[in-house]
Amino acid sequence: MMFFPIAQVTEGVAGISITDSLLERILESWMILGVLCVLVTMSLSCWFIIAYKWMYLRKIRSQSKAFQDYFWKAEELDQVRIRAGEMPGVPVAEIFLAGYSELSEEGRRGAADGPLDKTGFENIERALYRAKLSQTGRLESLIPMLATTGSAAPFIGLFGTVWGIMEAFAHINPNENLLTSVAPHIAEALVATAIGLLAAIPAVIAYNFFVRQIRLSLIEIDNFMADFLIAVRRQFF
Repeated sequence: MMFFPIAQVTEGVAGISITDSLLERILESWMILGVLCVLVTMSLSCWFIIAYKWMYLRKIRSQSKAFQDYFWKAEELDQVRIRAGEMPGVPVAEIFLAGYSELSEEGRRGAADGPLDKTGFENIERALYRAKLSQTGRLESLIPMLATTGSAAPFIGLFGTVWGIMEAFAHINPNENLLTSVAPHIAEALVATAIGLLAAIPAVIAYNFFVRQIRLSLIEIDNFMADFLIAVRRQFF
């Protein structure tokens, strides 16, 4: 049987880990370092967005429920208007203010003194729809960054991997041990792939979660728009 000298193998491994440390190799390669900086920036941006959107959506969901409960308990729309003014940024409250503003405008035109005509009612519907579009844009803000990171980060990391492998082949020295000359570059290439996946996976999970939450909020907005129009019909028709 043949036995490899353990001391020789240990010395070779130690030589790779000390003289060609992973951090040193990354710092020496401006391309890999640039790829990692881009990925880390994207990852930090996504975590900021995740924290912000989670707190924002949680806040508006609870406030939206409170506002709608008040809406159905209130006897006059003027009372609801005061309540809505105290809840800026809440989608259903903003929807109500848009509809109430158009209703007041119709009142100044003389339509509120009697039953609303078809044109006045359609104007209110259009005002609600415009407000919905505005709130939809606010709800979906920053979300595209999550989608971009989820789709692009793995490919950016893969680019760093390919570049690292190219450098590994370029540094092959026939007079040196193959593992010693190639391993550091392969290692830095794998780091780029790993960072790309670490940036992409949370972004994809968060994107799917927030898309569902936004969809639920839009359904809630649609339901409230219908309720508001029903209330207007009952009061002025």
